[in-house]
Amino acid sequence: MKKNLTKNIPLKIMSVVVGVLVWLIVVNVDNPIVTKGFVITDVQIINEAYVDQLGEMVMQDDSENSVRVYITGERKNVNRLTSSDIKAVADLQQAESTDTDPVMIPVTATCAGILPENIRVVPQNLSVHLEKKVTKEFAINVSSGDSKAAQGMEIASLTANPEKVRITGPESLVGKIDSVSVDVSSRVDGIAQDTTISDAELTITDKNQDTLSSNSMSYLKFDNNGKVNVTAKLWKVRSDIRVSAGYIGEPAEGYVVDSVTTVPETFSVAGSDEALNNLKLQGNTIYLDNENVDISGKSNDVEKKVNLAELLPDGLKLTSGSSSDLWITVNILPEGSKIYSFPTEDIKVKGLPDDLQMAFEVADIELKVQADDGNLSQFDLRAVDASLSMDDWEEGSYEVPINISLPNGYKLLEDVTAEIKVSKVSNADTGNSTK
Repeated sequence: MKKNLTKNIPLKIMSVVVGVLVWLIVVNVDNPIVTKGFVITDVQIINEAYVDQLGEMVMQDDSENSVRVYITGERKNVNRLTSSDIKAVADLQQAESTDTDPVMIPVTATCAGILPENIRVVPQNLSVHLEKKVTKEFAINVSSGDSKAAQGMEIASLTANPEKVRITGPESLVGKIDSVSVDVSSRVDGIAQDTTISDAELTITDKNQDTLSSNSMSYLKFDNNGKVNVTAKLWKVRSDIRVSAGYIGEPAEGYVVDSVTTVPETFSVAGSDEALNNLKLQGNTIYLDNENVDISGKSNDVEKKVNLAELLPDGLKLTSGSSSDLWITVNILPEGSKIYSFPTEDIKVKGLPDDLQMAFEVADIELKVQADDGNLSQFDLRAVDASLSMDDWEEGSYEVPINISLPNGYKLLEDVTAEIKVSKVSNADTGNSTK
C-alpha cells in the first residue's frame, strides 16, 4: 500500500521546527567543554635586566619566535576568543640556566576570564641566545637621491645633527653594520631656501649592502631613538663658466702653439654669494694656474685630463649631474699653419638618391691649413671647396672622408672626416618612409 507523503504537511513542518528549537536549547543549555588552539607570534620577554646587568642581550631565533596556546572552556566562551585576547610572556628569571646555548625560557599565557589551569602552551619554553652587549659609534651619511632644489638653486650641503650616532646591540649584529644613513630625498625636492628637516629616520646597511630587517632593528638601541635633524643649505647656480688653462715649455723647432682649448668649453657651478661675486670679478672664468700643460719639444697636440671638481675655489661646486672630467688640449701646428672651422652646411653632397636624406652630426669640421710661404694673412675660408660623395648610399651612421680643395699656395695638413647619418625620406602625407 502506497504511503501518501503529502498528508499532514503542516504537522510535519511543525515537527521539524520543534526539533531544531530543541537542538538549539540542548546545545546552549549543555554548552559543552571544548579546547581551541591559538598561534601567538608576539611572545614578550620580560625581566631582560636580569641578563643586561651581566653585559648581555637576548636574541631570538627567527624560527622559534611563536608558540601555540590551547584554551579549554565552555564553547560559547572559547569561540569568542581571538589571538589578541591572549598574552604570552617568557620570564628570563624563570630560566633554569643562562649558561646554556640556547637558553630555554618558560612561557606562560594568560587570558581574561580563563583559569590558568585551563591554558596550555606548546612548546613550553622559548629558545633564545645570549650575546655580549656592545656599543659602537657611526658617522651619519645624508642622501638626497635624485631630488633637486628649485630652479636656479642647488643643494650645497646636507648636514645631520647629530653628525654621528651610538648604536648599542648584540655583538654579532653590531659587527655586521657597514654604514648608517638618512634619506631626505622626498623632503628636499623643490625647496627654494635653506631648510631644516626634523626627525628623519636612520637606515642601517650591513656589510653585504643590505638594509637591516625590522626584526634585526628591534634589537638595536640608538641615541635620540634613531632620529636626526638634517639641515639642507642651498647655493645659487651660475652657468656659462669658462676655464683658462695654459702651458709651459716650447714646442719642437718649426712648430708653434695655435690655441688652447677645453672640453667642455663651459659648465655650470653652484656657490655661496661671496664665491659667486668673486667669480664675477674674474669674468666668470676659473684660472687653472697650477694645471699648465707641458709641451716641451712636442710637435703634435698635447692633451691633459684634470678633475675640475678638485680645482674649484672654496665656496664653489659643480652642479649635480655634471662630469668632473676636464680635457685641456694644446693645439700644436707647424709654423705658418692655423686651424679653421668650416661649416658642414657648406659641404656639397653629391650622388645622394632621391629617396634618401643625409644629415651631418656636427655643425663644423676642422681644417688644419698651412701656407707655402708661411703667411696665412690672405687665406680666405670662402675660397675652400668641400664635397662629399659616396659610391653606395644606404641607411645608417658613418664616418666619411670629406674632399677638401684649397686655393693655390695652401695645403691641408690632415685628412678631414665627418660623421653623418643617412635615412629614408619620409612621406609627408602618411608620415611613413618611402619604400
